[in-house]
Amino acid sequence: MKLSRLAWGTAGLVPALLAAGPALADAPSKVPPMNAGDTAWMLTSTALVLMMTIPGLALFYAGMVRKKNVLATMMQSFVICCIVTITWTVAGYSLAFTKGNPYIGDFSRFMLWGMEKHWDQAFLLGGSVPQTIPESVFMMFQMTFAIITPALIAGAFADRMKFSALCIFMTLWSLLVYSPIAHWVWSSDGWLGAGVFGLPGAADFAGGTVVHINAGIAGLVCCLVMGKRVGYGQDNMAPYNVSYAVIGASLLWVGWFGFNAGSAGAANGRAGMAMTVTQIATAAAALGWMFAEWASKGKPSVLGAASGAVAGLVAITPASGFVLPGASIIIGVAAGVICFWSATSLKHVLGYDDSLDTFGVHGVGGIVGALLTGVFAYGPLSGGANKGGLPQFEAQVIAVMTTLIYSGVMSWVLLMITKALVGLRVDAEEEREGLDLVLHGEQIF
Repeated sequence: MKLSRLAWGTAGLVPALLAAGPALADAPSKVPPMNAGDTAWMLTSTALVLMMTIPGLALFYAGMVRKKNVLATMMQSFVICCIVTITWTVAGYSLAFTKGNPYIGDFSRFMLWGMEKHWDQAFLLGGSVPQTIPESVFMMFQMTFAIITPALIAGAFADRMKFSALCIFMTLWSLLVYSPIAHWVWSSDGWLGAGVFGLPGAADFAGGTVVHINAGIAGLVCCLVMGKRVGYGQDNMAPYNVSYAVIGASLLWVGWFGFNAGSAGAANGRAGMAMTVTQIATAAAALGWMFAEWASKGKPSVLGAASGAVAGLVAITPASGFVLPGASIIIGVAAGVICFWSATSLKHVLGYDDSLDTFGVHGVGGIVGALLTGVFAYGPLSGGANKGGLPQFEAQVIAVMTTLIYSGVMSWVLLMITKALVGLRVDAEEEREGLDLVLHGEQIF
């Protein structure tokens, strides 16, 4: 019964999306007072999260590809930032965060229309959730999440996707995959956030399902559909510049405080606890990956420690507003060890070419974090809404499975559409020459 209702809800999204029509949103008659401290913190958090993509993710990914693809890889992060800024402005924000229905928002914020009616006031999100910051700041903060999520996917197909295909796929994916899932989990009436089957709502403080599992499974589908890189398993595909990757990972670590602590939406104790557990879990995961690699391969690698830190950041993301420091150590160690296994042993056993381990780190790390959130959630941090225990764990399982199914299926559909329009990958000879020269006419000397 549970599975049939889950399948019905997932399948019913597409007609609901098509039926969602414009519904003008007037400024609410009663809004909470705007708080200058909260606004200042959220402006800072927004800048920190944007830094995660450009330059953080751009450097992290560019350092792990071969020299002939460094510029093309940086270009992917940079251009995805530009594309999603526009899609989010035009329709993405409206579809994700307006009232609409449990499956999708409406078009009342199409082109951000209506926001000017209360540009200098706090607002009520979706008509019910009070915010103490201007809507423009909330919209910008959420835009940075919408930007980094598809940018993460690019790591899975690094070295082989056409630039035209990337532009088309990411535009469609931002609107038809990211925005609906964000609405399900984070909107005031989203069906997963509100809870299903009598269970509590899904606990995803800063994007375990919406960002990381979503991007991870999309990346896995991309690399399966596109196939392996030319020479995979035979040619030397060692990273061009590990120092770039470590600098990028370090920028991600610092920016992640905006990601997690900023998701409190205010400068308060919950933001402080989210920042605390983020630091602890990240350190624990870096050590977990490092010692696991040391034990299995004889040496702890620099790239491994950096990758372990990213795995910890991913896993603590859904839990950061719900767990205490002791639990964050467990989440971090689990993420570091499990993601090391996933990015090494699992990938080779199953034989897929996830170039930069998008699924191995973000998909698997997001699943670990989302499920352990259900185990360790501390009720008072969320006003008692997310108490942990078996019902919360079951709700987390439903959210994880729904995200995997919807994002996986829709990503495949959008790849097929893109393939029919322009094709997906460069030909073998172009891939051997390198995407920097073939796609952009530039190279690193």
